[in-house]
Amino acid sequence: MLQTYNMTGLIRAVFSHTGINDYVVNGANYMKSLFRLNGQKHRLFYILPLGLLACGFLFVVGVYFVSFLLGPPELTNDQNTVYYSVDGEKIGEESGAENRYWVELEEMSPHLIEATLAIEDRHFYSHNGFDLKRIAGAALSDLKSLSLKEGASTLTQQYARNLFLSHEKTWARKLKEAFYTVRLEMYYSKDELLEGYLNTIYYGHGAYGAEAASRHFFDKSASELSLAESAMLAAIPKGPSYYSPFNDQENAKNRQQQILSLMLENDQITEQEHLLATRENLAFTEPEDREKVSVAPYFQDSALKEAARILELDTEKVRSGGYTIHTTLDTRLQNQLKKNTGNEIRAGSSIEVGAIAMNPDTGGIRALIGGKDYTESPFNRAVNAKRMPGSAFKPFLYYTALNNGYTPTTMLMSKPTAFKLEDGEVYQPSNYNGYYANEQITLAQALALSDNVYAVKTNLSVGPEKLVDTAKKFGITSDLPAVPSLALGTATVTLENMVTGYGMLANGGYEIDSHTIEKIVDRHGNTVFEREQKESDPVLDPQATFVLTQLMTGMFDRSLDGYMSVTGSTIANQLSRTYAGKSGTTESDSWMIGYSPSLVTGIWTGYDNNKQITKAAEEAYSKNIWASFMEDAHQNTDGQRFDVPPGVVGVAIDPASGKRATPYCDASRVMYFEKGKEPEGHCTIHMPGEQEEPGRNGKSPQEDDRGLFDKVFDALF
Repeated sequence: MLQTYNMTGLIRAVFSHTGINDYVVNGANYMKSLFRLNGQKHRLFYILPLGLLACGFLFVVGVYFVSFLLGPPELTNDQNTVYYSVDGEKIGEESGAENRYWVELEEMSPHLIEATLAIEDRHFYSHNGFDLKRIAGAALSDLKSLSLKEGASTLTQQYARNLFLSHEKTWARKLKEAFYTVRLEMYYSKDELLEGYLNTIYYGHGAYGAEAASRHFFDKSASELSLAESAMLAAIPKGPSYYSPFNDQENAKNRQQQILSLMLENDQITEQEHLLATRENLAFTEPEDREKVSVAPYFQDSALKEAARILELDTEKVRSGGYTIHTTLDTRLQNQLKKNTGNEIRAGSSIEVGAIAMNPDTGGIRALIGGKDYTESPFNRAVNAKRMPGSAFKPFLYYTALNNGYTPTTMLMSKPTAFKLEDGEVYQPSNYNGYYANEQITLAQALALSDNVYAVKTNLSVGPEKLVDTAKKFGITSDLPAVPSLALGTATVTLENMVTGYGMLANGGYEIDSHTIEKIVDRHGNTVFEREQKESDPVLDPQATFVLTQLMTGMFDRSLDGYMSVTGSTIANQLSRTYAGKSGTTESDSWMIGYSPSLVTGIWTGYDNNKQITKAAEEAYSKNIWASFMEDAHQNTDGQRFDVPPGVVGVAIDPASGKRATPYCDASRVMYFEKGKEPEGHCTIHMPGEQEEPGRNGKSPQEDDRGLFDKVFDALF
């Protein structure tokens, strides 16, 4: 701890602190003796050298004095930032352009420490930062060659250079190096300096420090290095490109042998240890193991950007900040999602994929895929790509409708319809493959079959502006035009936004923010961020939210088949649990988003260049990936049901008529209504004693057998 000194005491304290007190005293005595030479005539002869000596002495005193006043320099340096999954498993790390770890001296192999001292600085523990004999020899060589080629740097000098300076060989840099060396030696112990040096020295191939080098060259920690491995690593810093065993085995081996011989001469190792080390066959890491890809590279990129926002730093500062970042990733789900995607998409196909699995209660992303191959394209399609969601947007429309007088049994006509808009233009949407009921259908069936005419009518009825407002409540951040076609998902959105919106349906209407980070710890072990789950009221109507969720289970329910099969019919047989969901299709996009009470997952597939999806197999990718992943994700979990909120009643409904089902109805489905809005009447289409069974939508077989001309005539007139 610094104390208050008078000037004389301060200078003495400086000298005492640096160990140069004896040099000062001896220098002063020598100067006095020179002035006591016989005869006045000899004094002038010594004035010039004495002046130079005095200037040098004052310069040295000034350096130490200023160093003392400035205090200890910071020893902080870049370190790798490491990411952990929600279950504590290491999933990746960031090193920026440089790969760094920091380990304490006690965590390094003693062999590495001894080997480094033997070749770099034998007298490290006995000098004060400068090896005068080595400096004198190097200076003499430099003077002869008029260059600065020879080096005699101690470990402290090298450490000062690594921390604060460039590696250019100029007098200015050497003076700065000396200045920082004095400050380091003045305020830090030898062990602290050696630890810092070994954690910052460059070993080539982007590896800074002994730990990073040990992992890169031998795939092990620095604490596990053998004598032979330690000597090999100690050989590299003098010239990483020249002495790296990955660049030149012969050069590396020769220098390793030189180091082992020095250690034997210095009595650091025995004859037997020397013999065994020189003959040890080193097992280097295989080329494919030197660059390990993160478990979830797209997820890690998202976490890096999120950490930068939280810490208000640029991403490079986070990369090299030595942070420990605890994420929301579930490695089991991530590996499963990757496997399901790889199993489904045909090899060689240029179609791309984006996928997100999220905890709907918290918004924590449990798994994320931003593309088929990160090494080929790091662009994150799950987070950054904006695409048209098609009919996957309809749940936001029908939530709006349920809050504006609609019920699951609200009937509207499904037939080709031209809508005349306020500006005089005509808009005519079409259904998939041109199929229509040509009669009234319920909202429940319209959603299950993804009827576009019903959706546009509904949007115009409630008002496109209300749909825009609703979508914003669901967390959609894109610019949405208040137009009739918005009901069909013609605005571009991100998969992350869509999954977040569906997550609000899964959790009963509570707002969530999608995120990848739970906690951040800095390099000193201090928690600098920890996410808090705040209690809040639902932002969506709980009754309408539950009713919509039950309606969205209809895409897998064949009892709602009508003029075509429900949109989830191709995967319904794969599902062993109750899920709610909605698919969406455009010419160049295929979506499937769905959820259980504990997990919401969205899958998008398409081409980066918006090429049209023409193959039936490619159109099915998103649904098939979603179904297989959800089933695998819910293995070994109990059956989950969506909680029914107060004020909701379930009624058995005939899907064709939209009325209460009777024992005579050939199909029925329990539909949920806000209390007081359930239908009162019973189905009258299916009656006892009828000779002919009505069709699915109340049409008799005779009606179904009518010719195309009759059907068109009835539809038009």
